[in-house]
Amino acid sequence: MANKRSMILTVTGAGGFIGSHIVENLLEKGYTVRGLVHYNSLGRWGHLQAFAARPHARLQVVAGDVADARCIEEAIEGCDVVLHLAALIGIPYSYHAPESYLNTNIRGTLNVLEACRKLKTKRLIVTSTSEVYGTAIYTPIDEKHPLQGQSPYSATKIAADKLAEAYFRSFDLPVVTLRPFNTYGPRQSARAVIPAILAQALSGEEEIRLGSLQPKRDLTFVEDTARAFALAVEAEGIEGETIHFGQGAAVSIGDLAQLCLKVAGSKARIVTQAQRQRPEKSEIKLLVCDASKAKRLLKWSPQVSLKEGLARTAEYIREHLDDYRTKDYVV
Repeated sequence: MANKRSMILTVTGAGGFIGSHIVENLLEKGYTVRGLVHYNSLGRWGHLQAFAARPHARLQVVAGDVADARCIEEAIEGCDVVLHLAALIGIPYSYHAPESYLNTNIRGTLNVLEACRKLKTKRLIVTSTSEVYGTAIYTPIDEKHPLQGQSPYSATKIAADKLAEAYFRSFDLPVVTLRPFNTYGPRQSARAVIPAILAQALSGEEEIRLGSLQPKRDLTFVEDTARAFALAVEAEGIEGETIHFGQGAAVSIGDLAQLCLKVAGSKARIVTQAQRQRPEKSEIKLLVCDASKAKRLLKWSPQVSLKEGLARTAEYIREHLDDYRTKDYVV
């Protein structure tokens, strides 16, 4: 790759939870970043809104929609590397609006692939998810594990992954697919389980309302996830690869809830609600990552423990508690 200070990187989904952390990581490393945020009539930049008050010389924010091919081509033109994170991600909402997920996650990814092919982008990093594996058939899960769509969301992400694979094989597009296991941390919305627990606990709720407590997840702190993407920008010879990463250990939602209560200093009771539970055949029971490929190809390994990550997440939510509607079930 060229010298960092001469490179331009486009990040789609730059205003989102993970995308905003990646943008900050890349800026700290000296890259010039063009961040594509989803257009809205309020003109807000999501989690990049802070840069509106303190502009950064190496950050250009543009508003648009990945479902608009022309918009994507304009956002990518002249850049060296594209990091594609724009997606609809809420699993419960995908039960209600599957067509929206198809338009954003599949058509949006196709638009990014086509633009990168046309503009001869030097590298495209496509973001996948461990949800594409479904419930683990064997553990730890490596990249050869079968894919299984257990929700409309995961099905659209599988399709996006396969489009990326097809463009590498059909057109020699220099694409890399990164597949994070469950990421958590500051700025994550209450649609995810950790901020849902912590926000309720820090609000002084006597009951913490959750869905199923049995599923087990492999949890990665967002700064570790952002670092993996930065390493994928710089690593040599990884075109065509699918690389996933995680801690390599799973914790049940029930045990996770107890850890969150301890961090929050709460004695609230955990209760389950039917509306928060996935359909039985859609619920993913177990995810555990084998991150040996990430270690080998990206020199990546997790640096933030679950204990530290939960404490840092709780600190953020405590400072931004007004942003969380603790009485509502956020899908």
